[in-house]
Amino acid sequence: MASEPAPISEAARQALERERDDLRTERATVAATLQDSDAEVGDHADAADELQRADDLRRLDDRISQITTRLAGADVAGPPPTDTVGVGSTVTVRFADGTTDTVQIGEGAAVLDRTLVTADSPLGRALLGHRAGDTVDFQAPDGPGSAVVVSLGT
Repeated sequence: MASEPAPISEAARQALERERDDLRTERATVAATLQDSDAEVGDHADAADELQRADDLRRLDDRISQITTRLAGADVAGPPPTDTVGVGSTVTVRFADGTTDTVQIGEGAAVLDRTLVTADSPLGRALLGHRAGDTVDFQAPDGPGSAVVVSLGT
Protein backbone atom coordinates (compact mmCIF):
# COMPACT_ATOMS: atom_id res chain seq x y z
CA MET A 1 0.00 0.00 0.00
CA ALA A 2 1.09 3.62 -0.47
CA SER A 3 3.33 5.21 2.15
CA GLU A 4 1.47 8.55 1.98
CA PRO A 5 -2.28 8.88 2.36
CA ALA A 6 -3.86 8.80 -1.10
CA PRO A 7 -7.43 9.47 -2.17
CA ILE A 8 -9.65 6.62 -3.22
CA SER A 9 -12.68 6.52 -5.47
CA GLU A 10 -16.07 5.65 -4.00
CA ALA A 11 -16.20 2.42 -6.03
CA ALA A 12 -12.76 1.38 -4.75
CA ARG A 13 -13.77 2.24 -1.18
CA GLN A 14 -16.88 0.08 -1.48
CA ALA A 15 -14.85 -2.80 -2.95
CA LEU A 16 -12.34 -2.61 -0.09
CA GLU A 17 -15.10 -2.42 2.51
CA ARG A 18 -16.79 -5.51 0.97
CA GLU A 19 -13.47 -7.37 0.92
CA ARG A 20 -12.83 -6.43 4.57
CA ASP A 21 -16.33 -7.61 5.56
CA ASP A 22 -15.81 -10.91 3.71
CA LEU A 23 -12.40 -11.38 5.35
CA ARG A 24 -13.87 -10.70 8.80
CA THR A 25 -16.52 -13.35 8.16
CA GLU A 26 -13.89 -15.82 6.97
CA ARG A 27 -11.72 -14.96 9.98
CA ALA A 28 -14.57 -15.71 12.40
CA THR A 29 -15.09 -19.08 10.71
CA VAL A 30 -11.39 -19.98 10.90
CA ALA A 31 -11.06 -18.75 14.49
CA ALA A 32 -14.01 -20.94 15.52
CA THR A 33 -12.14 -24.02 14.24
CA LEU A 34 -9.01 -23.39 16.29
CA GLN A 35 -8.73 -25.60 19.32
CA ASP A 36 -8.33 -24.28 22.82
CA SER A 37 -4.60 -24.12 23.53
CA ASP A 38 -5.11 -26.21 26.71
CA ALA A 39 -6.93 -28.97 24.83
CA GLU A 40 -5.11 -32.14 23.86
CA VAL A 41 -3.86 -32.21 20.32
CA GLY A 42 -4.40 -35.46 18.42
CA ASP A 43 -1.97 -36.88 15.91
CA HIS A 44 0.52 -34.99 13.75
CA ALA A 45 -2.10 -34.39 11.04
CA ASP A 46 -4.34 -32.64 13.57
CA ALA A 47 -1.40 -30.50 14.70
CA ALA A 48 -0.55 -29.63 11.10
CA ASP A 49 -4.15 -28.66 10.42
CA GLU A 50 -4.14 -26.50 13.52
CA LEU A 51 -0.94 -24.76 12.40
CA GLN A 52 -2.42 -24.17 8.94
CA ARG A 53 -5.53 -22.59 10.45
CA ALA A 54 -3.33 -20.38 12.66
CA ASP A 55 -1.39 -19.30 9.55
CA ASP A 56 -4.67 -18.60 7.76
CA LEU A 57 -5.77 -16.49 10.71
CA ARG A 58 -2.54 -14.43 10.60
CA ARG A 59 -2.92 -13.94 6.82
CA LEU A 60 -6.52 -12.78 7.25
CA ASP A 61 -5.57 -10.45 10.10
CA ASP A 62 -2.76 -8.94 8.00
CA ARG A 63 -5.06 -8.26 5.04
CA ILE A 64 -7.80 -6.82 7.27
CA SER A 65 -5.19 -4.52 8.82
CA GLN A 66 -3.92 -3.43 5.38
CA ILE A 67 -7.42 -2.60 4.20
CA THR A 68 -8.29 -0.74 7.41
CA THR A 69 -5.08 1.29 7.15
CA ARG A 70 -5.74 2.08 3.48
CA LEU A 71 -9.29 3.23 4.20
CA ALA A 72 -8.09 5.41 7.08
CA GLY A 73 -5.41 6.92 4.82
CA ALA A 74 -8.03 7.69 2.21
CA ASP A 75 -10.07 9.50 4.84
CA VAL A 76 -7.03 11.64 5.72
CA ALA A 77 -6.25 12.33 2.04
CA GLY A 78 -9.76 13.48 1.25
CA PRO A 79 -11.58 13.08 -2.05
CA PRO A 80 -9.81 12.29 -5.31
CA PRO A 81 -8.55 15.31 -7.25
CA THR A 82 -10.87 16.83 -9.84
CA ASP A 83 -8.40 19.17 -11.56
CA THR A 84 -5.61 16.71 -12.39
CA VAL A 85 -5.57 12.93 -12.72
CA GLY A 86 -4.39 11.16 -9.58
CA VAL A 87 -4.97 7.95 -7.67
CA GLY A 88 -8.69 7.70 -7.02
CA SER A 89 -9.65 9.85 -10.01
CA THR A 90 -12.43 8.89 -12.38
CA VAL A 91 -11.28 9.81 -15.88
CA THR A 92 -13.05 9.75 -19.23
CA VAL A 93 -10.58 9.22 -22.09
CA ARG A 94 -10.97 9.13 -25.85
CA PHE A 95 -8.54 6.79 -27.58
CA ALA A 96 -6.96 7.34 -30.99
CA ASP A 97 -9.52 5.00 -32.59
CA GLY A 98 -12.36 7.26 -31.38
CA THR A 99 -13.65 5.02 -28.59
CA THR A 100 -14.36 6.63 -25.26
CA ASP A 101 -14.07 4.91 -21.89
CA THR A 102 -14.44 6.00 -18.27
CA VAL A 103 -11.89 4.47 -15.91
CA GLN A 104 -10.80 4.84 -12.34
CA ILE A 105 -7.15 5.21 -11.40
CA GLY A 106 -6.37 2.80 -8.58
CA GLU A 107 -3.40 1.47 -6.65
CA GLY A 108 -3.83 -2.16 -7.53
CA ALA A 109 -6.23 -4.58 -9.07
CA ALA A 110 -7.27 -6.65 -6.07
CA VAL A 111 -10.72 -7.01 -7.56
CA LEU A 112 -11.24 -7.73 -11.24
CA ASP A 113 -12.86 -4.58 -12.51
CA ARG A 114 -12.59 -3.59 -16.14
CA THR A 115 -13.01 0.09 -15.24
CA LEU A 116 -9.95 0.06 -12.95
CA VAL A 117 -6.65 1.22 -14.39
CA THR A 118 -3.77 0.82 -11.97
CA ALA A 119 -1.53 3.83 -11.41
CA ASP A 120 1.51 1.76 -12.38
CA SER A 121 0.06 0.47 -15.68
CA PRO A 122 1.17 2.13 -18.92
CA LEU A 123 -2.10 4.05 -19.32
CA GLY A 124 -2.30 4.87 -15.61
CA ARG A 125 1.25 6.26 -15.52
CA ALA A 126 0.58 8.31 -18.65
CA LEU A 127 -2.62 9.82 -17.21
CA LEU A 128 -1.26 10.82 -13.78
CA GLY A 129 -0.91 14.58 -13.39
CA HIS A 130 -2.76 15.46 -16.60
CA ARG A 131 -5.83 17.63 -17.02
CA ALA A 132 -8.91 17.59 -19.24
CA GLY A 133 -7.88 18.31 -22.81
CA ASP A 134 -4.37 16.84 -22.46
CA THR A 135 -3.20 14.13 -24.85
CA VAL A 136 -1.14 11.29 -23.36
CA ASP A 137 0.98 8.67 -25.07
CA PHE A 138 1.54 5.22 -23.60
CA GLN A 139 2.95 1.85 -24.55
CA ALA A 140 0.14 -0.72 -24.69
CA PRO A 141 0.80 -4.48 -24.91
CA ASP A 142 -0.12 -4.35 -28.60
CA GLY A 143 1.97 -1.24 -29.35
CA PRO A 144 2.01 2.50 -28.80
CA GLY A 145 -1.26 4.23 -27.98
CA SER A 146 -2.56 7.69 -27.25
CA ALA A 147 -5.60 9.10 -25.53
CA VAL A 148 -7.14 12.47 -24.79
CA VAL A 149 -8.35 13.24 -21.27
CA VAL A 150 -11.97 14.22 -21.93
CA SER A 151 -13.01 14.89 -18.33
CA LEU A 152 -12.31 14.16 -14.69
CA GLY A 153 -14.87 13.26 -12.08
CA THR A 154 -18.00 11.17 -12.29
